Amino acid sequence: MTFNLPTEYEVLIVGSGHAGIEAALAASRIGCRTLMLTQNLDTIGQMSCNPAIGGLAKGHIVREIDAMGGVMGLNADATGIQFRMLNRTKGPSVRAPRVQCDKKAYQFRMKAILESAENLDLKQGTVSRIIADNGKVVGVETDLGLRIVGRSVVITSGTFLRGLLHVGGSTKPGGRMADASSSLSDNLRDLGFQIGRFKTGTPCRLNARSIDCSRCAIQLGDEPPPTFSFYPREIGDSDTEIFTLNQVREGKFHVEQIPCWITHTTERTHEIIRANLGRSPLYTGQIKGTGPRYCPSIEDKVVRFSDKLSHQLFLEPEGRHTREYYVNGISTSLPYDVQLEFVHSIPALERAEIMRPGYAVEYDYFPPTQLFPTLETKLIDGLYFAGQVNGTSGYEEAAAQGLIAGANAALKIQGRPPFVLERNEAYIGVLVDDLVTKGTDEPYRMFTSRAEDRLFLRHDNADQRLTRRAFESGLITPERWACHKEKTRLLDRARRLAAQTKVNGVAISQLFKRPDFSATNLPCDLLSLLPNTIWQLVETDFKYEGYAARQSDQNRHLELRRQQMIPDWLDYADIPGLRSETRQKLAKTRPNSLGQVARISGITPADVSIISIWLSKNNLYLIPANGTAANSE
Repeated sequence: MTFNLPTEYEVLIVGSGHAGIEAALAASRIGCRTLMLTQNLDTIGQMSCNPAIGGLAKGHIVREIDAMGGVMGLNADATGIQFRMLNRTKGPSVRAPRVQCDKKAYQFRMKAILESAENLDLKQGTVSRIIADNGKVVGVETDLGLRIVGRSVVITSGTFLRGLLHVGGSTKPGGRMADASSSLSDNLRDLGFQIGRFKTGTPCRLNARSIDCSRCAIQLGDEPPPTFSFYPREIGDSDTEIFTLNQVREGKFHVEQIPCWITHTTERTHEIIRANLGRSPLYTGQIKGTGPRYCPSIEDKVVRFSDKLSHQLFLEPEGRHTREYYVNGISTSLPYDVQLEFVHSIPALERAEIMRPGYAVEYDYFPPTQLFPTLETKLIDGLYFAGQVNGTSGYEEAAAQGLIAGANAALKIQGRPPFVLERNEAYIGVLVDDLVTKGTDEPYRMFTSRAEDRLFLRHDNADQRLTRRAFESGLITPERWACHKEKTRLLDRARRLAAQTKVNGVAISQLFKRPDFSATNLPCDLLSLLPNTIWQLVETDFKYEGYAARQSDQNRHLELRRQQMIPDWLDYADIPGLRSETRQKLAKTRPNSLGQVARISGITPADVSIISIWLSKNNLYLIPANGTAANSE
């Protein structure tokens, strides 16, 4: 028996993970009446794996989300317990913020944000069926027979679609430990969608009281702590928000940071794992789904890197008011007794108590070549997919897709132009373009090497690249837009001053290009005219504009060469600098042109560039597709 919900909605969001959150908030900010449906209201925004946000390339994505009005970065700032800038000693384009969060504070604060958002309702319910009429979505139906009318639907169901959990030989249905799986993928298959199967995993959690931190190396956060949000003062007053741990006072970001700890596996650890590979579902064939190559389980590490005597592990606190520690580096699906044995072989963990075992989860995903760049499905009008259902991994990649899908679902309802980012505009543009054009044959993760224009796509200029576009689509509040315009005015003034002011006869804009000259070397009277953050941004712009222009020229040159043929006798093992993953894929597919190389899932622009340069240096004459001989130069 079915019955209809009296309220009709313009946008329905299925799922309340990181993709669902950004999708719901984007649609509601644009002005559509939106409903988020979730299996469990108590797990909204739950950090199922590591309670950390950001990292290399992923940190860029979070800053782009923030630049477009999303909440992931601001919520991480509000609930972070350790803040670091990765690659701080390297160039600005590869630096990236990472925040270790209080797991529960992040989750509950995000739920409060959703509950107070205008145009947004939240309801608990398990969606079992998408209702379509003549190729167009018209609503959903839950497992209780409740029908809800929706003019567009965004699926953000994470790892819950026919999720199957593995610990040794034991299996049980679930999207994550202690949560039920969903059968929605059966309905989507009936609607005509192609389905694949992926696998991911998580490590055990330990009781802090059983860890001997005196035998570990300490890892402290950075001071001052780097924030994700361009306007962290929007965090609000922590005195009235119990899940807001940090705040801005007198212009400074205040946070009490908690250390992480570093230890390592041993030869004994590896012996235990090798002796029990026959009990690992990864090696018995019990797990059928493809796992992430770049984030292997400890079993895979021991087998694939058999020459390594140890692997580094990070012991990371899960919050201020919990004793649980996340062991970064030993994702596993081995049986409980084996996990306990190999954990006890690790320095500082000889007496460690496992509070939760590690496990693997298999789940359905939908090859994303079935989507338009708006993330709308090609098969059903008004139906959108975002997050791990598209074959990606990571909170950040999911949130980015959620924002794009939710925005486009709302914009289409309003009859307005879609919101699509190009590859040269944002890492999010690279992410979506990779997915919808190449697809993915393993869980997709963003790397800086995937972006052709990575020297321009820095984390610190995301707002300069994206905020205006987001405002025009309705994703940015008037208050945020006013702040951004003021920042733009200050940047323009700083650039003019740098171009017009000379020191010892040389314009400051030229001095900035020298490695030994920085904003701290500016005359005091000039430095005092504008905030230090403004001068630092302008310094970086001038210092790297030549490199970015050269990269753009190289990209244009490479694009012209993509039709050129590759000799069929080429042995990719002869090309230095290629990743082992790249060599394996190229040896298997044997592409006959640089263009075909670029279209292979998992092959990065950096890989294509390395091959192109190697062919040129070796004076190989390539034959373009039109049959005209051409020198590689």
